[in-house]
Amino acid sequence: MEDGQCRRAALEDRGHVLVFEPTALEVHRQAAGWFWDQEIFDCVATHLHLIAPHSLRMYGQAWELKKARLDWRQAVLSRFLKGPALTVARLKADASFASEAARVRAFVQSGAGCRATYYQHARQLQPAPIAQIVLRSTTPPKQSASSPDHLDHLRRRFEQL
Repeated sequence: MEDGQCRRAALEDRGHVLVFEPTALEVHRQAAGWFWDQEIFDCVATHLHLIAPHSLRMYGQAWELKKARLDWRQAVLSRFLKGPALTVARLKADASFASEAARVRAFVQSGAGCRATYYQHARQLQPAPIAQIVLRSTTPPKQSASSPDHLDHLRRRFEQL
């Protein structure tokens, strides 16, 4: 056993080990109590069946990207999808395509796979039905008056660094 494993085993032997692994739906419902962007929230909801493990941080990070006018959908999808599945999800999220056939053509032209591969991943991406949750908040929480400059904050707090 490695030294780190020995220490962990010794700690576990002295106490109770509690494992906290909420489902993606449980994390999503928790986010509903404080998150404010319905579009991001609904996007995450349509992909809950694919997310493991899920994190509340995803919501805030997606909002920061959206606020910066960056591709927040790509960031959300790339947390739990890779390769051809990610390409299919991106194409499905892109409203500029006139039809599913146009998405399939774009998929094949991208070199991600053939028509059958597109439909195989598209089937797996179908969301499981969940009840629509309407968020209570519609605006982000007010920022505290703290300075975004962390070094400046530390200097004020501890005077001499």
